[in-house]
Amino acid sequence: MTAALGALENVLWGVITFSILVVMHEGGHFLAARAFGVKVHEFMLGLPGPAIRYRTDAMDWGITAIPLGGYVRIAGMEPGAEDPLVGETLVAVRDNGTSEPHALARELGVDEERAQALLLTVEDWKAVSRDDAGRLSLTVDGDVTAMSAAELADAARAVTYRGQTTPRRIAILSAGVLTNLVAAILTFTVFLTIWGYYDVTTRVDTVETGTPAAAAGIRDGDTLVALDGEPIEQWTEFQALMGMTEPGDSVVLTMDRNGAEMDFRLELADREGHGYAGIGPTPVKVEPNVFQSLGKSVELTVMTFKTVLGLFDPSRFSATVAQFTSVVGVSVRAAEAAKAGPIDYAYLIAALSLSLGIVNILPLPPLDGGKIVLEIVERVVGRPIGRNVSLALSAVGALLLFSLIGYLTYLDITRLGG
Repeated sequence: MTAALGALENVLWGVITFSILVVMHEGGHFLAARAFGVKVHEFMLGLPGPAIRYRTDAMDWGITAIPLGGYVRIAGMEPGAEDPLVGETLVAVRDNGTSEPHALARELGVDEERAQALLLTVEDWKAVSRDDAGRLSLTVDGDVTAMSAAELADAARAVTYRGQTTPRRIAILSAGVLTNLVAAILTFTVFLTIWGYYDVTTRVDTVETGTPAAAAGIRDGDTLVALDGEPIEQWTEFQALMGMTEPGDSVVLTMDRNGAEMDFRLELADREGHGYAGIGPTPVKVEPNVFQSLGKSVELTVMTFKTVLGLFDPSRFSATVAQFTSVVGVSVRAAEAAKAGPIDYAYLIAALSLSLGIVNILPLPPLDGGKIVLEIVERVVGRPIGRNVSLALSAVGALLLFSLIGYLTYLDITRLGG
């Protein structure tokens, strides 16, 4: 019973934590879209599906049946080239009240499948609305009775994502990431300014018994100078180099002992899939001012970005993945942080927000970074990427992402089970 309650608590805090992160990220997209006058269909917490909705004149808000993640549905984000008959479709709705694919197909002289796609497009643009009886009416701004088909299409497109310039589209796509990064940096800056932090020096504070460092003769008080001839000025540099090693590797640590440099050869042990020496740094309390805290927060952001880039380096992939966690691991950490208190929980939210923002920068559809790359490609070639190509790229990207998520989940379950 206790285990079941603990698992339920982890799930609850996982849902709360991801909801907070989603509101921040998707809220950035939403605010940017509305700032440019782009219409939005929905702002939902959870995966697409049945939902509890609160409908306003402008859009829907709500929570879906699976409250994990979330999304903002912005008008006009459909992939592929625009159908040239969009304007004629709007004329048919205006003049004849056309609302069914078969009727539109007859009026435009196209097949019913294309007519269905055209109706879906103008509805996605929020250029039309349906009443309870299913009848369509125009919602385009201006005197629609005097507009030509081209003018109707231009007016409808102007308030969609599709109708924005490339810089504005990139701004909308980037806003979620920027919100995550800014929230994290500001939170870290406040925390560091108020409470300070413990930095670590390259001076060895502990040498664990039975480790390669102890066997090689390294002592407390030695100062780390280099690893395999690579100079080390900060402990984080040593950690990064160790993260690239494998258990069983032979390395040489150069240490300063009472002003004299000495070399120690170690055969590394295993720690979470990478090499382990068995030495710990000396902590030093630092109390920075607000500007120093801001600099440290930006430094942490850059370090996290470099860590994420390790996913693209085959030699560092295993070590990099070992530093990530899945929904399972995040839920456990969120429950632990919540028990520790609001300060610990807020700090965890900031750290997760930073990671979420940086991961979304990756140039991999369907992530924001991948969408930005596609926007730039379209601008360079001068035409939209084909719908099928765009969907195929997103499918491949999604497959890679879900594969990584599945692997991380497996690692988390293994670690927690152990």
